[in-house]
Amino acid sequence: MHAFLFPGQGSQAVGMGAALAGASRAAKDVFAEVDEALGQNLFRLMRDGPDDELKLTENAQPAIMAHSIAVLRTLGVEIAAAANFVAGHSLGEYSALCAAESFDLATTAKLLKLRGQAMQRAVPVGVGAMAALLGADLALAQKIAEAAAEADVCTVANDNDPSQVVISGHKAAIDRVIAIAKDMGAKRAVPLPVSAPFHCPLMQPAAEAMRDALSYVVVEQPVVPVFANVTAQPESDPDAIRNQLVEQVTGMVRWRESVANMFDVGVEQFVELGGKVLGPMVKRIVPDAKMTSVVTIEDIEALAKEIA
Repeated sequence: MHAFLFPGQGSQAVGMGAALAGASRAAKDVFAEVDEALGQNLFRLMRDGPDDELKLTENAQPAIMAHSIAVLRTLGVEIAAAANFVAGHSLGEYSALCAAESFDLATTAKLLKLRGQAMQRAVPVGVGAMAALLGADLALAQKIAEAAAEADVCTVANDNDPSQVVISGHKAAIDRVIAIAKDMGAKRAVPLPVSAPFHCPLMQPAAEAMRDALSYVVVEQPVVPVFANVTAQPESDPDAIRNQLVEQVTGMVRWRESVANMFDVGVEQFVELGGKVLGPMVKRIVPDAKMTSVVTIEDIEALAKEIA
């Protein structure tokens, strides 16, 4: 059994998709369709930068999705025949839903543009922050977050793998997390270069914006089940998917559980499309699984031969 995985924010880089667009008409068409849907030359920004503009949440989110879908379409497989499940990390859940035909490409791009803008607007710059705890599991991370919270918001945002958990909340609380993490048993705490505190209650205004936007969007039943971030379970019901995408904005990304659950139901090979960030997490969660990360045309050709 196979699961196709889609990366989240942080996997963007200037130059992304450039070689792929030069080698694949399918990829070029994806980038052109996203540009048209958004009314901006996002592909030029992906290809040429500048980096600080590409990193902006409202640009990074649709760019990462477009890159993943370009890789998938260049691979040229029917998703229902090639994968038993799909899943994505945070914004990658939208990429997974696009791959599974719940959303068309243009709709996915518009939703992610709006999602990025709403998440950025939800909290003034400098009020929130995020930090990665290394050498800490979920239970320890929750203890550290509780100890650092005081009167502020301070919660687990991403349960990435058994040794990496991300905390999100008010900046003062995240500063306290960084100060006490090592003494409480974590290997270290690393502040993340993000512009807002994602996946915590401070994102409630963004959740409401997405609730409104998704109320106008048709969600088709996915052609393969999508493992949801907020439940770590497969989902195919359109109404449930819509609700989970709203909950996901403020809720914890249960990535470790999602991967472990996919493995438990028989997934033996995980394929990351458009990045090389989820692969190391997967190997730490399920060391016995086969993991392939696919970015370049050479990666795609190798995978195509393998799954043909």
